[in-house]
Order: sequence, then structure tokens, then C-alpha cells
Amino acid sequence: NPNINTLSRMAFLNVTESHPSSFLLLGIPGLEAAQSWLGFPFCVLYLTALVGNVIILFLIWADHRLHQPMFYFLAMLSGIDQSLSTASIPKMLGIFWFSLRELRFGCCVAQVFFIHFFTVMESFVLLAMSFDRYVAVCNPLRYTMILTNRTVGVIGVLVVLRSLFKIAPTVFLLLRLPYCGHRIIPHTYCEHMGVARLACASININVCYGLGNISVLLLDVLLSVISYAKILYTFCLLLSQDAHLKALNTCSSHICVIIAFFGPALFSFLTHHFGHGIPQYIHIPLANLCVVIPPALNPVIYGIRTKQIQEQVQNLFI
Repeated sequence: NPNINTLSRMAFLNVTESHPSSFLLLGIPGLEAAQSWLGFPFCVLYLTALVGNVIILFLIWADHRLHQPMFYFLAMLSGIDQSLSTASIPKMLGIFWFSLRELRFGCCVAQVFFIHFFTVMESFVLLAMSFDRYVAVCNPLRYTMILTNRTVGVIGVLVVLRSLFKIAPTVFLLLRLPYCGHRIIPHTYCEHMGVARLACASININVCYGLGNISVLLLDVLLSVISYAKILYTFCLLLSQDAHLKALNTCSSHICVIIAFFGPALFSFLTHHFGHGIPQYIHIPLANLCVVIPPALNPVIYGIRTKQIQEQVQNLFI
């Protein structure tokens, strides 16, 4: 029907015209005077993450002895970590040091997609790593049968597809909204609810969808905790002190990584939905930490706690 097609085109043009050409990122409201100094520790953390993750990826690629499921998952984690921090930190440093506050509308929506996409990917990879350790400890005789290269490959594809399925609708939920000229975002990067709250229309669907994504992260946390609890329980059934030490060694590094990632991430997401009374000069720095602390810490944690990685790092620099 020509009339229906005309009305559809008009509706599309009206929504498109209601999108601002660009958004203005303020950085950290309340800490404007200190932003240039805050950039230095974030830059150091970003460079630490870059160097550490590149080393991890290189070692796993170069050493055939590390071509095992646990290290494949670690390689996935390193790649995701570096992508997550790169999607946000360079723009933040541009705001802090060079006052590059403007960001094109399309670039802002793309940043929303990539930050949330890599966050959901990391959550699933951490869950996969907990499953890997659970099988290795609780069902060691079937480990090589369960976690084959094919299985790891399938998990890798599922990591991408699940994240794409969960986050792609976010882009359309933002594109459908009219913004009526509102373009100032009190943040260092574009985040789903931070952008949606600029709209001059109902964002109830965005809020519900955001809460759904948070529930996915909470489910990943719960399943990971259950896996490590079963690992600890299995070791506790053994009476030897060596077994108990091995349990702590097996779980401690993974638990540290989970806390470092899920703690700030869940705080940031929940604050966007419920923590409106939390000052922005507290919320925004913590939101930045969740995209730079895990990428910087993970190579250090696994480098120290994983014997094979530790040996390869020593061989690389000695």
C-alpha cells in the first residue's frame, strides 16, 4: 500500500531527525579540576592491560604445551579484556587531556554496543572457565572427553552468539528514541541507560531490557559460584593438607578475577537503574574502573597463579 509506505518513511524520518548529530561527554562532573591528573593512573592501567594481554596471547599462541582448554579460555578472556578497555579508555583520556568531549551519534551508539557486548562476552567466558575447572577437578577422568577442541570451539561460538543476541536489540532500542536536542551525557563513555535517559519519550522498554541483561550477569555469577563451591567441597572431602592447598590454588585466582569483574560491573549497572542518589563523582570513576581494572589485573593474576604461564614469562624475559 503506497499510503502505508509513505507513512512508514515519514515516521522513520521524524525519528532520524530527532537524533542529535553528536553527544557531548562531560567526563566526571564534580571532578573537572582533577580530570587531567586522573588520566595518568587510568593510562597506566590501560597500558598495563595492553602489554599483559598481548603477552598472554603471544605465549598461548607460541607454546604448543599451552594449547589446552584452560588456556584457550584464558586467550579468549585476554582478547575480550583488551577489546573492552579499548572501547572506552582512549576516549576517556581524550576527554581528560584534550577536551575531546564531542562524539558522533552513530559512534556513541556503536560504543554502547561494544562495551555491553564485550561485558556479556567476558561474563560467559568466566562461566566457561569455572566449568572447565569443575570438570578438571570433579571429573578428571573424563576431562579430555568432555572438553575437546571441538567443544571449546562451540563454546567460543556460543560466547559470541549469546552476546550478540543479548546486546544487538539495545542498538535498536536507542535508535527508536527521540532525543529532542538533548545531547549532554555526564559520563566518560556512552552507556545504554545513560543515553536512553536523554530521550524525550518513555524508556520503560529500555529499563526492562537493561534489567534483563543484569539478570544474565547475576545468573553467570551464581553458576560460577556453584562451580567453585563444588570444587572446594570435592577437595574438602580429601583429608590431606596438600589437597586443601591445591583447592585454594585452583580456585583463588579465578575467584579474584570474578570479583574484580562482576563487582564493579554490577555496581555500575545497578547504579544506573536504582542508585540515583549516588554522586556522579563516585559512580563514574567506579564505572571506569570496571572496564580497566579486570583487563589490567587478569594477566597479572594468571601470570602469578598459573605455573605454566609463569614459566613461559620467565623464559621470555630471561
